[in-house]
Amino acid sequence: MHLRSIVRHRTVLSTSLRILQSYTPTVANQAHYHQRILPKPITRTSIPIRRYLATNAEQATVESVPRVEKHQFQAETQQLLHIVAKSLYSDKEIFIRELISNANDALEKLRYVQLSAGGEQVADDKREIYLYVDDINKTITIKDTGIGMTKKEAIDNLGTIARSGSKLFIEELKKDKTTTDEGKIIGQFGVGFYSAFMVSNSVEVVTRSYKKDEPGYRWTSDGSGSYEIETLIDDVERGTSIRCHLRDDCAEFSKEETVKQIVKKYSNFVSAPIYINDVRVNNLRALWMEDAKSIKEDEHTEFYRFVSGQYDKPRYTLQYKIDVPINLRALIYIPQYKPNIFDVTQESDVGVALYSRKVLIQPKANQLLPRWLRFVKGVVDSEDIPLNLSRELLQDSNLIRKIRLLLSQRIIRFLQEQSKKDKAKYQEFYEDYKLFFKEGIVRTADQGEKEDIAKLLRFDSSREEHGNLISLEEYIDRMVPEQKHIYYLAGPSRELCENSPYYEAIRQKGYEVLFVYESHDEVLLMQLAEFDKKKLKSVESELETDTKKDDTILEGDARSLSQDEANQLKQWILKQFGDKIKNVKINTKLDQHPCIITTNEMGAVRHFLKTNLLQRNKQQEIYKVLQLNFDINPKHTLIKKLYTIQKSNNTELANMLCQQLIDNAMVTAGLVEDSRLVLTGLNKLLEKVLEKY
Repeated sequence: MHLRSIVRHRTVLSTSLRILQSYTPTVANQAHYHQRILPKPITRTSIPIRRYLATNAEQATVESVPRVEKHQFQAETQQLLHIVAKSLYSDKEIFIRELISNANDALEKLRYVQLSAGGEQVADDKREIYLYVDDINKTITIKDTGIGMTKKEAIDNLGTIARSGSKLFIEELKKDKTTTDEGKIIGQFGVGFYSAFMVSNSVEVVTRSYKKDEPGYRWTSDGSGSYEIETLIDDVERGTSIRCHLRDDCAEFSKEETVKQIVKKYSNFVSAPIYINDVRVNNLRALWMEDAKSIKEDEHTEFYRFVSGQYDKPRYTLQYKIDVPINLRALIYIPQYKPNIFDVTQESDVGVALYSRKVLIQPKANQLLPRWLRFVKGVVDSEDIPLNLSRELLQDSNLIRKIRLLLSQRIIRFLQEQSKKDKAKYQEFYEDYKLFFKEGIVRTADQGEKEDIAKLLRFDSSREEHGNLISLEEYIDRMVPEQKHIYYLAGPSRELCENSPYYEAIRQKGYEVLFVYESHDEVLLMQLAEFDKKKLKSVESELETDTKKDDTILEGDARSLSQDEANQLKQWILKQFGDKIKNVKINTKLDQHPCIITTNEMGAVRHFLKTNLLQRNKQQEIYKVLQLNFDINPKHTLIKKLYTIQKSNNTELANMLCQQLIDNAMVTAGLVEDSRLVLTGLNKLLEKVLEKY
């Protein structure tokens, strides 16, 4: 009678518990409902273990042997446990990712056992992951139908934090030459498992190995320094179930919607089905692991919107797979939308997510792409990426640099291919994203990387219609035989560039000139310096180098001053304006313009003046700082008139005219930030000329 009463009591208690757990409270304060109904906590031995090892089965009751073994963590293990629980992970929700990854590891291990030669066969081939949440009792359970653990494995893998069950398993696989898929095991079970203590007061593990005649075991610990392990009497299903009794401040992880969002964020592409309260949640395919030819355009659009959070379509799609020198899978998208000024200027994160065997490691992997490629969206997955203990921080900088270089070079090469495939489409893309390319050249220190990015640049050319842009490679292909450098000219517009005295002088040589219209373009080309062993030179610098000596004036040329007259005028200008002009040269290459200012590195001088307050406050100081050369055109009417006036001893008018010519040349060279500064001298010159009238 006594035994029958005990059985009846247990049956009633089990039934009552199911009713209470399925009942929805109507009391005003539902948050404290379980405290009102159950004022005393239910102990582990007084309730059945709910769905620890059952997937879709009814609630099972598991009895344990009365003897419980208690073990102490090693001293260093306790210290590491404290680090894991308190500071190793940057976000508490990571523990769900870790436990799911470990569950997937267990499923993969079971698969290897089944596939290995002479391996022990398993009757039940079901490989699934189940999550159960209970917001009344503040618990979350993660269960797998994987390989499970023996008592020794549970003590080794759970009782020693520095020991990694998955890591040891891979090492064993590598010794066996018949297996080739050892990279499928994701993580380090010992460490990932202990992330549960970030959020839990205590953790219970129920496990049974796939090996025949192995009993089940329950492992429990509150993370304070010891753990208990006990043998279970009743038969339990193969696999491992981890139940976390959550702390009050982490109760959010017992809510179904919260857990569902975390699973979708980190583990959406895990190959094993993941169920939350028996409803599958990971339905998306890992497109980057599939054959590119099998993926439809609408599938790419859907996936792009998932990874980018945008609602447009991808403009370009690049799927990239390599196995040597490293294993790498990448699916890269370039958005259709045109970036605004905030997208270009703000220090936003790179839009590429880092996965390791379909498990999210970093949603914004800034280490994998240079900053200038932050407009790129997509996924990068590599089995070779080394992770630190928490899977969150990458620790092998050499390998990361190699991946970064491979990815950036592949993206650049892909864009080059697209520019040749559809020039009009690429030019439209370039107009939208060119500022990112220019930023990359300016920020990058390595010359090789600069030149790689420069392959994407496009320029207006003196040989092409306005708007028909060319690349630097195209420019080099059509250089004239004696040409050694790539020439460019900076100006506000094409019209001003074509009418520039500097372009006028270089055009006579038959050289093609690239026109750049933005002030930062000049800085960009100075930073680039050379391309394909050809120096980039502004035509102003070329003229300064080309006219170190005076040009020879042809004798008998009635349109021009003679050589003696030009030399006399040179000496007079240098005497009168020696405080402003370093040297005066005769330049016969000029045609429509009377004079020009030349100096070494004109672009750098312009940039200096624009970023310096010198000319705004002390215009006269410019001439002392700059080493200016004044080139005169002996054929031009104004230069011939200047010679005549200074010879007639009308010194005041000659000085005023020469000063105005210098000022005009300074404006043309872009060395005067505010052209209104020269108007005073111009007005005085006009007054002087019109005195007789």
